[in-house]
Amino acid sequence: MSLDIDGIGIAFGGIKAVDDVSFTARPGEVTSIIGPNGAGKTTLFNLVSGVYRASAGRVRIDGQDVTGLPGHALARRGMARTFQNLQVFPQMSALDNVMTGCHMQEKSNLLADLLGLASAHRETARSRDAAMAALQRAGLAELAHRPASEMSYGQLKRLEIARALVTGCTILLLDEPAAGCNAVETREVDDLIHAIAAEGKTVVLIEHDMRMVMRISSHIVVLDQGRKIAEGGPEEIRNNPHVIAAYLGAHGAAEAEAAAHV
Repeated sequence: MSLDIDGIGIAFGGIKAVDDVSFTARPGEVTSIIGPNGAGKTTLFNLVSGVYRASAGRVRIDGQDVTGLPGHALARRGMARTFQNLQVFPQMSALDNVMTGCHMQEKSNLLADLLGLASAHRETARSRDAAMAALQRAGLAELAHRPASEMSYGQLKRLEIARALVTGCTILLLDEPAAGCNAVETREVDDLIHAIAAEGKTVVLIEHDMRMVMRISSHIVVLDQGRKIAEGGPEEIRNNPHVIAAYLGAHGAAEAEAAAHV
């Protein structure tokens, strides 16, 4: 499913945090949102994912207007999201953490669970199988029964992606999926995201790691002070003088250029 953002905006106390931003994210592609701290990237995600209500503009999924719908309604339309800060249950196993993302696919009610009906047991088994498949997809199957508290930061980042995938999403929003990861962990997250997009999902991510952005992005949108200042492919963005001045700087541009040859 494609994700179309058309003139989206929001103001807080008269200050425009996101102002007239438009772009399209397409299936099978990774669209990266980059920009300096305070540029409005996470606020944009909050608008798209229903955390905030936009004061201007529209959000469409495959042409259907979903502007202002709450997160659970967007999830039923195929959108899933991870957050910048980890949202895991530390004492629960990796498998149980991922199974919390299965509830939208489950049909049995609380009474069936309380009575221990066969239908509820079958559904739990299906959810467990789906969660295990998602962990396998994220390279975490061997950690399925380990508590999340015993997992590394990079593994927890992939755990959150696995939980998003088990919802059956077709649009995946990732807020700084490699933040805090070392080089090896970043590459593991990088490979996972690339593979997810290759399966035909629409992936939109916020990320500060320019090497990662330049490696995996099909399309890049650059924000500064709430407004879009550039949009295009990796080569176009790393050579854009406005992007270099506002965000990359000479060092960042050199890193982006180096990433193109990795």
